[in-house]
Amino acid sequence: MRDWDLVIDNVHLATMEQGYGELPGAAIAVKDGRIAWFGPADELPASGALRIDGEQCWLTPGLIDCHTHIVHAGQRSDEFEARLNGASYEDISRAGGGIAATVRATRAASEAELLRQSLPRVLALLAEGVTTLEIKSGYGLELESEAKMLRVARAIGERCPVTVRATFLGAHALPPEYAGRPDDYIDLVCGQMLPAIASAGLADAVDAFCEHIGFTPAQTRRVFEAAKALGLPVKLHAEQLSDQGGAVLVAKFDGLSADHLEFLSDDGVAAMARHGTVAVLLPGACYFLRETQPPPIAALRAAGVPMAVSTDCNPGTSPMTSLLLAMNMACTLWRLTPQEALAGATVIAARALGLQHDRGSLAVGKRADFALWRIARPADLAYAIGFNPCAGVVHGGVWRAPVVSLPD
Repeated sequence: MRDWDLVIDNVHLATMEQGYGELPGAAIAVKDGRIAWFGPADELPASGALRIDGEQCWLTPGLIDCHTHIVHAGQRSDEFEARLNGASYEDISRAGGGIAATVRATRAASEAELLRQSLPRVLALLAEGVTTLEIKSGYGLELESEAKMLRVARAIGERCPVTVRATFLGAHALPPEYAGRPDDYIDLVCGQMLPAIASAGLADAVDAFCEHIGFTPAQTRRVFEAAKALGLPVKLHAEQLSDQGGAVLVAKFDGLSADHLEFLSDDGVAAMARHGTVAVLLPGACYFLRETQPPPIAALRAAGVPMAVSTDCNPGTSPMTSLLLAMNMACTLWRLTPQEALAGATVIAARALGLQHDRGSLAVGKRADFALWRIARPADLAYAIGFNPCAGVVHGGVWRAPVVSLPD
C-alpha cells in the first residue's frame, strides 16, 4: 500500500506537458506537497490516503497569474467615467489623476489598510483556480512605500493559499518630487532602493517601464545592471506604446519576460527567441484602453517564443481580477488558440516567473498545485465569458474549496 497523503480519482487530466496532455479516466496522488503518481484510474495502487472523487471533472495545473499590480490603494473609476464623458488623458493628468493618484493613495495607506484593500482582488483570482501569483510594487516610488507594498505582497502569500512572487518595480514612473530629474531618480533606485529591498529579501525579481512616458533604454539598463549585481532576475514592461528596443535589452540580460509587446519589432522577437525570454500578453489593458495594435502573435509563434497570458490587474488600465477572462480575451482579440491560452496561464506562466521546474504542468516531483473544473473539455476554460467552473483547488497538496474567505 502506497504511503500517500491525497488521491484524486475519477478525473480527466490536462497535464500541459505536450499540448493539453490529455489523460482521461485518470487519478493523481500527492505526497508531502508533491505529485507522487498519476495515471489511468484502473491502475491506481492501493493507498490509505484521503481520497477525493473528482466526479469526472477535468484537472489542470493550478493557474498562474504572472503579471499583476494587485497591491494598491484606491481606485480610478472616476477617470474611467471622465474619459467616457470626453476628458483626455492630459485633462486627467492635469487634474492630478493617472498613476499619480494611485501613488498618493498607496503612500497614504497604512500597511494594514493596503492589505485590506488588496485581499478581495486576490481572493477573486483564487476562486478561479489561481495558485501562484506575481505581485509588483511601483505605486510607492520611494523606499518605504515600495517596501510597504512588497511586505503586503509577502503577507498575502503567508495568509492566503497562494504562492506569491514579489517584483520590485521602483522604475515604474517618475515620482512628483523628481519631476524633470529622471536620472537622479534612477540613481536613487539603483543606489539605495534596490539594495535595501534586496537586503530585506522583499523581491524575487526586478521590473521597469521602458517607454517614452517611462524610462529610457539607458536608464533601464542601469536598473538591470544593479539588479544583476544583487543576484535578482529581471523582466520588463516593453513596447506597449512604442518600440523602444526594450525587448532586445531585457533579452540581452537573459530576462525572464518582456510584457505587453504591442509594438514589438522583428529584432525584438528574434532576441527573445535566442535568449528564451517569455512574451507575457496582457489583453486586458488593450481592451480597457480600446487599443487596436495587437502584439505580433504570428511572429512570436513562428519564432518559438513562449507566450504567457496574465491579467495585468491594476487600477488604471486593467482593473481585471479574472485570469479566465484574460485567456478568453487573448483568444478573441489576438487569435491565440485555447490550448495556447491555457498553456499561457500554466506552464508558460511558470516559466515567466522562473518556476518552470517546480510547477505549471503535471509531472511526478512537481509541486501539487491543481485546479478541478466542471467542464466538458479543456478549451472550455478560454471559451466561456464570465463563468467560473472551478470545483476545487489543491495548493501545495492541501485540498480546498474554490471560494476562499477573507483571512482573520
